[in-house]
Amino acid sequence: MEDKRSRVEAALEKIRPYLVADGGNIELVEVTDDNVVKVHLTGACHGCPFSLQTLKAGVEIAVKKDVPEIVEVVDINC
Repeated sequence: MEDKRSRVEAALEKIRPYLVADGGNIELVEVTDDNVVKVHLTGACHGCPFSLQTLKAGVEIAVKKDVPEIVEVVDINC
C-alpha cells in the first residue's frame, strides 16, 4: 500500500490543474504524525484573499476524500 505522503500527493495532483488554470499552484510541505497536511500555495494563490476558501473548500475536501485519515490541510504561510 502507498504511504500516506504519496496518497496525499496523488490527491493534490488531481486538483492542481484547477489551481494552475487560475495562475496558482500548491506544494506539499509535510504530512505530520497527527495527520495534518502542510502545504505552500504559490503563484496567484499566494496572498489571494480567497486562498483560505480555496484551501478549505477545495483542497482539504479533495485530500480528505482520497486520504480519509487526514484531519486538516493548512497553508504554512497563514
